[in-house]
Amino acid sequence: MRNILITLSALVFLTACNATQRGAAVGAGVGAAAGAIATGTPGGAAVGAAAGGLAGALIGRATEDGKCRYKDRRGRIYIDDC
Repeated sequence: MRNILITLSALVFLTACNATQRGAAVGAGVGAAAGAIATGTPGGAAVGAAAGGLAGALIGRATEDGKCRYKDRRGRIYIDDC
């Protein structure tokens, strides 16, 4: 139950990210899990996280429409050209 709550709270933070950041975060998580399972070592998990983060960021960037999100001091979010 604790792991589910931690996972859900981490997903809440991803809602404010753009596609590149979301792709990098999800890719790093999946890559770390795959690297840890494949090698059984922390080094394998680190390499998997790096590779997954890079691949996720590239895929996320390819899906963006050239718009960026900006946040002002009051927390309002604006979307405009990058």
